[in-house]
Order: sequence, then structure tokens, then C-alpha cells
Amino acid sequence: MTADHVDALVATTDDGIAFDGLRVESTDAGYTFETGGEERTGLDVSALREAALGSNHVSNWYVWHAVAPQKPDRWAFLRWLEGADEMGVDERYDALAEGMTTEWGQLRITATLDEDGERAYEVRHVDDAGAADLELDTYDDPLDARGLATHDERGRYRPLKAAPTLQSGWRFAHLDPTALVETVETFYPASVPNWHREREGDLDVSHWRETMERQTGMYGVVKTWDRGDGYEHVNWVAEATCDDSQCLKRREWEYDADTDLDVDGGDGEFPCREPCSVVVSAARQWTKLESEEPRTYEFELTPSEKEQVEEIIDAVADGRVDDIREADVYDGANRFRARFLRAKLFDDAGNLAGTPTDREE
Repeated sequence: MTADHVDALVATTDDGIAFDGLRVESTDAGYTFETGGEERTGLDVSALREAALGSNHVSNWYVWHAVAPQKPDRWAFLRWLEGADEMGVDERYDALAEGMTTEWGQLRITATLDEDGERAYEVRHVDDAGAADLELDTYDDPLDARGLATHDERGRYRPLKAAPTLQSGWRFAHLDPTALVETVETFYPASVPNWHREREGDLDVSHWRETMERQTGMYGVVKTWDRGDGYEHVNWVAEATCDDSQCLKRREWEYDADTDLDVDGGDGEFPCREPCSVVVSAARQWTKLESEEPRTYEFELTPSEKEQVEEIIDAVADGRVDDIREADVYDGANRFRARFLRAKLFDDAGNLAGTPTDREE
């Protein structure tokens, strides 16, 4: 706490203060100063300053009215990070002295107190929870998060910022409240305002059908799924793209306002209010592929080869290919196992079992 905190308090007392257990009033008999049920009355300015100096309640009041951003969503998010709705001020300050940590997607956010009793925040990747500070690249500019969020660990572009592919090895240190929210929002755009709208009951969800109705041009083809077994198709889309393993948002959109999808929406902390551009783009391609007429192909596979094909599809779909060791030839998706299957079953033209895709071939 600093003298600035007390000066601000004294300057505000004529209007009265009532916040988080702190109550200050100016009366004809002097000032009333109350914190946590302990009340002092009849104070002059000097006595009020003495009572306020060193008070966690005064420091807390100053932080939330003079330091924290006053936008409702940001203010609510910062208070949620330290459990302000569940814990009293003194209990919270004890916890902040030790550090209060919350996970937000793949971010690990730790709130602490600086030497003046104001908030300081650190952000790092959840996988770096136990890493020493010196082992990580340190940043303090929220805009630096943009570069970190652009590519994954292997340098591949991340079109979906909510995908669980955020690279690790960094930390943002000594952030003030405004910089903390800006950092979070750079990693996960719109996550804080959508989280807040949902808490307030104001989240404007745009379901699949109404979102697809807005598509034009080359994306307009997706609307054709509503002419047939569209509901089943959309279930497949949600299972493929909106599972927790693929996106850290919690899907709140359904087929339409009256028809829920069978696929679970996930457990993410912040909501997804409409099918994103990645989902729409993928759905466009699937729409085109699903428009093909089915054909019957005959292949001869051993039982183990059939199971191997299934294991390969699972490994690719779950993103496990890079985790399968070359020496692990017992895994059906092992690279050498797959190469052996290709050598055995593909002809020189690349056709499985020598069977062309088109009959005229």
C-alpha cells in the first residue's frame, strides 16, 4: 500500500465508500471507517488516514477502482481469477501472497501481490508449470503473444487459435491488470468478453443452420446439407472438429435453436458461440465429398490388415502419428508397418489392391 491509496480514499469519502467489506462515511460527527465488521467512528482526517494506512481493504478498493480496467468483462474476469466473489479480502490477500493460479485454455495464469499491494500477473504455458523462470523466454509486451500463437511447436501455422497446439517455452512476467487481459485476449481472441456475456446470460449464440444461411459464394454449397440428412452430417462435423482434443472452447451452438446435436460440446472454460471459419471451411469440403455417389469396392485383407487400417485412421485422426516410435512395429500405425502394407497392396499406379477408383480406369 502507498500514500496514494490513502489520498484517493480520503478524496472519495464525501461520496461514501462501500466495497468488498470496506465502508467509509463522512458524518457530522466525523468519519466512519469499517472493515470486516470492525467499525471506528468519529474520526478526523488524520485518524482516518491512520486507520486506512496498511489496510488490505483500502488497497483492495484502490486496485479495483483506480488500477483495474473498468470494462465490465475485463473487471469481472480479473476478479474471477482471484475468487473475489467467494473469498473475503484478508483471505484473498493471504492467497495472493502465495500466488493464485488458474488455467485458461493452455494458459497458466498466476495472480500475486506486488510490493504496493497491487496485482501482478504471470502467464505461461500449462506444460511449463514446473519450469524454472530462467528456462523460459520472458516477455512483458502483450503483443508478443501474437507471434507465439501463430505457429505450433513444429513451426506449422495455427489457423485455429483455440486449438490445443500452443507452443510452450515462454512466460509473460510482472503484468499489470490491463496487460494481463490484453495478453489473454491475444492468445484467445474474444474469449473474455464471450465468457462474460455467458455469465450475464447475454451470449448471442448463432447455431449451425442460421450460420450456414449466411454463407455465400463458394461456401454457399454447405447449405445443401439441410436438404437431406443434414443433422447427421453436422454431428459428424462437430465430432471431427469441436472435440476437446481439437478445440479448447466449449461448443454452445447446436444444429438449430430447437435441435441439440448428439456430440458433447466439451469442457472448455470459455464458450464457442458459432461455427468458426475453420469449421465452415472444412464443412464445405466435406459437403463436396459427401455429394459423390457411393460405389462398391472389393479388397482382400487379412484380419490383421483390416485392424491396421483402422489403427492408421485412428492415429491420424487423433494426431498421434508423431508419437509412434519407428521401432514400435507392434503399433498398426507404425511408419514401417504402413510402408509394408503399401508395398504389399498398392500397384505401380498407387491403387489399393490394384483396384482403380474410377471404373473406366
